[in-house]
Amino acid sequence: MEIREKVENCVAQIRQKTDFVPRVALILGSGLGALADEIETELVISYNEIEGFPVSTVAGHEGRFVFGYIGGTPVVIMQGRVHYYEGYEMTDVVLPTRVMRLLGAEILFLTNAAGGISNKLKAGDLMMLTDHISSFVPSPLLGPNIEEWGPRFPSMDTIYDLELREIIRTAAKDVMDIKEGVYVQTTGPCYESPAEVRMFSLSGADAVGMSTAVEALTARHMGMRVCGISCITNMAGGTVKEPLSHEEVAAIANRVAPLFQKIVKNAISKI
Repeated sequence: MEIREKVENCVAQIRQKTDFVPRVALILGSGLGALADEIETELVISYNEIEGFPVSTVAGHEGRFVFGYIGGTPVVIMQGRVHYYEGYEMTDVVLPTRVMRLLGAEILFLTNAAGGISNKLKAGDLMMLTDHISSFVPSPLLGPNIEEWGPRFPSMDTIYDLELREIIRTAAKDVMDIKEGVYVQTTGPCYESPAEVRMFSLSGADAVGMSTAVEALTARHMGMRVCGISCITNMAGGTVKEPLSHEEVAAIANRVAPLFQKIVKNAISKI
């Protein structure tokens, strides 16, 4: 099944269950899924209810759409995402982003758990994304372009919307000192080596993770406005003596979750 048919088939199945039209699409990363339980919920659809939809296989990713409202703003939340390292084709990794756009979402709010590279970051910080580096993963735009979705050569000049960034800054002001920086995506699933971290640092990256950048550029291709926040759950490989673990990532994300939830709620209610 070609990608266009697959995406439109997923949209059609969701439309059989609801006519809800979201304005904001929110993707929740590792350990950050609890926000979806805090909203005014209209409907929940598990990914495995949608034929052809990729299903999350990683701990900490619930694997369902939650439709509802945050501060009066209609939202669709991905409570858990899929990753390239799970074995999916890149077109499947970004299929949920395309589906949410075709459901009506105009803004994509991305979140993730990330490793800190910059010495201005520490575990437990939140970092608003100002740019990203996606050069280490395959582009989701490879292959024939679907003109109705977006141009063949989309500009990535300002991937993370300037106005949305200012809204996040304002939303965070009374909650915590939110950091800002550049995010680099790798394929995973292994954590990066110390030499790779040094290379990423030299390339201008402040944090590293295994998602997000490909979803952001897909959303931009389809004309969405994009913003994002990384939860710095650990310092990247080689910057600390202790080996990294997924349990450590989840534990820090859970600790920071209440502050993260407050900032995201504040921001979306102002959009």
